[in-house]
Amino acid sequence: MRWLDRLLQRWRGKVARPWVAPGAKVLDIGCHQGEFLKSLGGRIGPSVGMDPVAAAEECPPCRLLSESFRPPTPFGDASFDVVVLTATLEHIRDKSTLAWECWRLLCPGGRVVVTVPSLRVDGIVKLLRRLRLADGMSLEEHHGFDPRLTPSVFHSHGFVLEYSRRFQLGLNHLFVFRKTDAVDDAAREGCYEKSIDPSPKVLAAGLPYPGCGRVGRA
Repeated sequence: MRWLDRLLQRWRGKVARPWVAPGAKVLDIGCHQGEFLKSLGGRIGPSVGMDPVAAAEECPPCRLLSESFRPPTPFGDASFDVVVLTATLEHIRDKSTLAWECWRLLCPGGRVVVTVPSLRVDGIVKLLRRLRLADGMSLEEHHGFDPRLTPSVFHSHGFVLEYSRRFQLGLNHLFVFRKTDAVDDAAREGCYEKSIDPSPKVLAAGLPYPGCGRVGRA
């Protein structure tokens, strides 16, 4: 990972951090080497990071698992207060199963914190790779996901959109969803006949300039 990759990774973490309350139990899906959880230090409760590229380790209060996120996971219902997906959602093909598993794992009122890069980012990352300014890992695994579709992924799976904004000059998007009780149990149970395998996460590129906004336009 190059210096620009790390800069952008820290920026995403800074945007996600305010949505993690002190003492919260966090599941970071696609955590890379656990940088975000480690940055939270002792202000969070027992938390878990999952990524096939992670080095399995215990870093209390966190635990890193070197494995893919494959529902149903071994964690019990309502095990976490926050699920974090920074630069990860676009790599997952079966987003429906992911959303249902997030719903199961979250405590009542729990949150999913998501960052998704703009479609324009792919071209920028390719240029940065040619210039050797960023690694842009697994770019081919974005699957052409349009960040504007993110609310629809979670709305139909027991979540409401609590907050959204663009950042990094509009090249990245933050979405925060809150768990509700309005779910279709039959649909939720049926989804576990499938499985998903998120690939090693890419560090979505963006320009170092702070965009802002709330739900709707930035």
